[in-house]
Amino acid sequence: MDVEFRCPKCAKRYKTSDAHSGKKTRCGGCGETIEVPFPPLEIPDEVTDGGSTVYRHEARSREFELAIGDSENIERVEAHIAEHLGEVDSVWHELISDLVHIDVHWVKPSPERPFHTLITTGMSDRPMSPPEGAEELAYAELMLCLPPDWKLDEQSLSDTANYWPIQWLKFLARFPHEYETWLFDGHTIPNGDPADALDPSVDFIGWLLTFPSTTDEDFIRLKISDEKSIYFLAAIPLLQNEMDFKLKYGTESLLKRFDKAGYNEVLDVNRKDVSKKRFWLF
Repeated sequence: MDVEFRCPKCAKRYKTSDAHSGKKTRCGGCGETIEVPFPPLEIPDEVTDGGSTVYRHEARSREFELAIGDSENIERVEAHIAEHLGEVDSVWHELISDLVHIDVHWVKPSPERPFHTLITTGMSDRPMSPPEGAEELAYAELMLCLPPDWKLDEQSLSDTANYWPIQWLKFLARFPHEYETWLFDGHTIPNGDPADALDPSVDFIGWLLTFPSTTDEDFIRLKISDEKSIYFLAAIPLLQNEMDFKLKYGTESLLKRFDKAGYNEVLDVNRKDVSKKRFWLF
């Protein structure tokens, strides 16, 4: 039986035989000494062919909880963005927030990054609810990249065909707090069950979260204190076949398809379906 685990310091993902459980090894990403965990004693109710656990969520019953945002946390994240991605040009602010105050920061295209970059703040104001053993990975923010010709002026954003990526970015950032769950590298979130299109203008039906490939590695983790590190995850929209492929073969297999096709987290609404065999004949 295989056991999957992550480095508690840099979150690098590993998969090995349970015969190595209890043994110590050195992380190839950061050099941290880590112990290979034992496999869980209980089998999840739903596990895909690719080894992914399926979680089904229901909104918790609660009263509205006003959130105003942690200004110190926002400043740290903004400084981190400026250092690695460029200065924030503007911010889409929430007026009234429940649980967490989610803002979206906009870094305009530059010669170094010739596309729009959108990053959340507020998701990391409070911890998510990770499983036992992953407590150090409880804080995250999300990012999404749009092509340079994407219309982001106020008038254009009144059209959902332009606004849907921002709307979904904010929804995903609030999701783990609303549903008392956890989002991290390799997780997929469909738009319902069965899944519907994210917007009538596109065929995408869900999202894959993964570490960004358009940034340097130092951007991925922002250490706030010994108890808190914020991880930055890129949101990539998926087609139905790609979602099915990931659930059957796993995240790594899907990401290899993306790499081979030359795709990354920069949104391309016209891209090919990387799961289809005929795609690889050309």
